[in-house]
Amino acid sequence: MSTAAVSTPSRPHLPRWAAPAGVVVLFAVAYLAFRGTATLPHDDEAAPFVAITEAREWVDLSKDSNPLFLYFVNYVRLLVGWIHVTFAGALHALGWPGLLGLMGAVGWLAGGWRISLLGVAGFAAFGVLGVWESSVDTLALVGTAVLLSLGAGLPLGVWAGRSPRLRRALNPVLDVMQIMPTFAYLAPMVLFFHIGAPAGAIATMIYAIPPAIRITALAIDQVSPAAVEASSSLGATRWQTLRKVHLPLARSTMTLAVNQTIMMALSMVVIANLISAPGLGSDIIRGLSRQNVGIMLPAGLAIVVMAVVLDRTTMAAARRRPGDGGQPAGPVGGWTRVAGAAVPAVAGLALAYALPGAWPAGWVLPMAGPVNDAVRWAETTWYGVTESVKDVTSEVVLNPLQGLLTSAPWWLVAAAVLLAAWWASGPRPALTALGCLLAIALLGLWEHSMVTLSMVIVAVLAVLGVGLVLGVAAARSPRLSAVQRPLLDAAQTMPSFVYLLPALALFGPTKFTAIFASVIYAAPPVVRLVEEGVRNVPPAVVEAALSAGSTPGQLLRKVQLPMARESILLAANQGIVLTLAMVVLGALVGGGALGYDVVSGFSQRTDFGMGFAAGVAIVLLGIMLDRITQGADSRPSPHRRMSP
Repeated sequence: MSTAAVSTPSRPHLPRWAAPAGVVVLFAVAYLAFRGTATLPHDDEAAPFVAITEAREWVDLSKDSNPLFLYFVNYVRLLVGWIHVTFAGALHALGWPGLLGLMGAVGWLAGGWRISLLGVAGFAAFGVLGVWESSVDTLALVGTAVLLSLGAGLPLGVWAGRSPRLRRALNPVLDVMQIMPTFAYLAPMVLFFHIGAPAGAIATMIYAIPPAIRITALAIDQVSPAAVEASSSLGATRWQTLRKVHLPLARSTMTLAVNQTIMMALSMVVIANLISAPGLGSDIIRGLSRQNVGIMLPAGLAIVVMAVVLDRTTMAAARRRPGDGGQPAGPVGGWTRVAGAAVPAVAGLALAYALPGAWPAGWVLPMAGPVNDAVRWAETTWYGVTESVKDVTSEVVLNPLQGLLTSAPWWLVAAAVLLAAWWASGPRPALTALGCLLAIALLGLWEHSMVTLSMVIVAVLAVLGVGLVLGVAAARSPRLSAVQRPLLDAAQTMPSFVYLLPALALFGPTKFTAIFASVIYAAPPVVRLVEEGVRNVPPAVVEAALSAGSTPGQLLRKVQLPMARESILLAANQGIVLTLAMVVLGALVGGGALGYDVVSGFSQRTDFGMGFAAGVAIVLLGIMLDRITQGADSRPSPHRRMSP
């Protein structure tokens, strides 16, 4: 007896895009129905602003009577001020010959004669650019901040590397510190430490300490367990194991922590000029306020040169091993290196006694006039192109998005954020993002936050477009990657302020200027992440796709980009954090919104409450955007899901 198979008709399935499209339509209908209601307009006299301003008045009155200020805060300020004065006094006392000789000696010890020559030439450029005194002041502030950061960060990092519990406790704190835009550190410093070098050094220290802790903890954690067990089995105590096993084996990575701390500090000390910290930042702030690129450019170039010299020197020290640089290993090689370093040091100190300490005026290259002439020529020649790009972007993308966010009811925006974060990262990050958004509303900064958010979204879309194009091209072309890599290295070394120079020269003070600066600032790490993601796709998968007849375009769309999804989402996360920091900094070139509120709060005492609240709102906005994207890479890719 035979049986016949009876097929059950399959039920129709909706396309995958149907549910998201339905949600978008639902939100569009709600927006059209409730547009212009519950919009929370900005109020300069909002209750939180007044309360914070009154709190500042109380703090000012309590500084001479409250024990917290008398016996702790004031002594911290005096200690940091003394360290800075000591650094600055020593560097200025060396004069330009002594400082060049000292830098030559440090470079020789770190990486040989090439690094020594780079250090001497780089520091000599400060004088040629006409910013010697300001550069030394910046170097003193960096030295103070780095000393404080490493003094606290290295021991804490070692402890965290040996204690998983402490590491878990520190991670969320360090996350918040790294998400915070640089502006957000300034308001508390003014509140507790007044304005000046101590407040700038402490703000820089707090900004620069996370990499010192994180990288040191990673270095200690990655020490070979076999080496640790061998030390313990020989009867060594925990302290002896730390001193003779952990620290020597982690030395190279810990030197990288020093490098990253210096780079972070250098990017912050310029911004610290907004609270009257000395250094190169004063020239940049003055040039921005006058829209004078000729004043800013020498200081900007000096910052870039200082960053490159310090970066190359510390990285050379991190890579150095006995026998490097053609020198023999052991005591002979060590003495040879010390003798080589002694030559520029002794020569510099001898010349410091024989020559004036001030950089010779005849050796300064005048730049302001020619630079301003070149800027005027570029503005005139490229006016049509730059205006077209700026106008099209503003009218087609930025202004409509800004109008959408500022005219939508606050509850509708909150619902959209909650849904997007839930879909991308899960319930806990979604609730965190929603809480941040509601806190912004309670601060009274909803409208300005929506304007800032619109600028961030446009900048992130642009930087992802640039990152995808350049990253994919570099992953497919080793020659392009080789050309592009040193440019990306240099771009990542530059402090954020430097990117305002070309943006201001090309587009003038507008919101688009802030967006353009954000794109060129955030592009290098995004390009790197996309390139690494595409390059790391397994060759066997690529070969299988090609053997199946895939075209290069199909290979990219259906294999490489889906498999590089995690790297691309991480690139989006980094792009958001970096563009938020730079868009806020763009307040100095016409960006407005929250960045302008922060700057206004520093410059006008009556607006302190608004400026402080705006700094908090920037942090909340950064955490919200980070939580939306940080868990997206853990969601299963459509190509990894099992088909039903």
